[in-house]
Amino acid sequence: MSLSSPSPTPSPSAPAGSARVAAVVRHAVAAGLLGEASPVAGFIDTDGVRASVAALHEAFPGAPAVLHTFAAKASSLVPVLRLLADCGMGCEVASPGELRLALDAGFAPSKIVLDSPAKTRDEIRRALAVGVAVNADNLDEVDRIASLRPADAVSAIGLRVNPQVGGGSIGAMSTATATSKFGVALFDPGARERVVRAFAAHPWLTRLHAHVGSQGCSLELIAAGIAETYRLAEEINETLGRRQVTGLDIGGGLPVNFADDEVRPSFAAYAAALRAAVPGLFDGRYELVTEFGRSLLAKNGFIGALVEYTKDAGGRRIALTHAGAQTATRTVFMPDAWPLRVGAFDAGGRPKDGPVVVQDIAGPCCFAGDVVAHARELPELRAGDYVVLYDTGAYYFSTPWSYNSLPRPAVYGFGLGGTSDGQDPVVRFAPVRDAQTLDSVSAESGLAHADALLGLGS
Repeated sequence: MSLSSPSPTPSPSAPAGSARVAAVVRHAVAAGLLGEASPVAGFIDTDGVRASVAALHEAFPGAPAVLHTFAAKASSLVPVLRLLADCGMGCEVASPGELRLALDAGFAPSKIVLDSPAKTRDEIRRALAVGVAVNADNLDEVDRIASLRPADAVSAIGLRVNPQVGGGSIGAMSTATATSKFGVALFDPGARERVVRAFAAHPWLTRLHAHVGSQGCSLELIAAGIAETYRLAEEINETLGRRQVTGLDIGGGLPVNFADDEVRPSFAAYAAALRAAVPGLFDGRYELVTEFGRSLLAKNGFIGALVEYTKDAGGRRIALTHAGAQTATRTVFMPDAWPLRVGAFDAGGRPKDGPVVVQDIAGPCCFAGDVVAHARELPELRAGDYVVLYDTGAYYFSTPWSYNSLPRPAVYGFGLGGTSDGQDPVVRFAPVRDAQTLDSVSAESGLAHADALLGLGS
């Protein structure tokens, strides 16, 4: 589908540089992708995704062997994963479902890395049979892999360690604290020695993996964790007298700036921080694997939602919309850690102007805390208007929460081409995920077994 629409002038309610999003919103409303029948939808900027991937690759120009993987959990949508594969990315997966999606999306097994703290034997067998790389989370899992690994296995095998360098500003996103559930706690008594012995016992164990965390973690903290992992690799190889550790999976977790349109920190800044902290990381002795997710997609997507009603309560204006905790779960439950910018658009999908009013932007879920933005100064919203939640291209609409049995929203990719008459941008949409039907909601809720419980009991 392809239409043309003039690029609206950004209003005070929209962030700088939002003309591109505004054109897409207007076109989506005109095309019926947003409206009464489709009150909420997610949108992915395919040009933006390609540009972000290019920036990541450009940040590692001198590294001879780097596999950049995308963390599938950040957007578990097959068309998005296929776009990333087409851009030259690999894929990091953390469940049987994500592995299936990665394979269906067309990633070569050699470019897939399986991470998970609770892999079953069947999951490990499947991964080894397919030939994807596996990072063991703990030493017991190394033993499990040893018992399941066929002699002709081609999968690269690594061990995740926790460098215990501390946490960032969001505890739930920090994975290198003293008591993190992930990896072998490197500075616990005797842990380092046990890791070295595991590598000595298993020559096929050739990688180390570490991930410090994501949002709320500084570049300095991330670099410190990678430096500890690098030192461990050097120690293992020196102790064993052979170059057994040949690869370092340095994770991802680059934080995203949700305050404005600027991309910061950049992938180039990340690479510079690593070069300063761990100069030897880039000398070619170790193959590198990265696992970025949010930082590749967050700013390349947004949520659009219809304002169904507005009301006043206690002197506060409240806009009741169709974008709440079912799509913005983290923001609703941790608003200080995950604040989102909000744009106000009129019934035609054009940015609203006029005097600002302090308003809450609430969602459709049936609990009082379902508010995605508190006390925001925006042009007055009315029923039939639309709101846009910016920077939601990762996690938000791709992993919805089925609270209240709300259907999953449709997701569309978009691209802006040249202008059709010298002024109007050409906006093209492509379906990524269809909106969930009520029939599907009922089927997933056990409709086929509706009478199953009636015959049980006394």
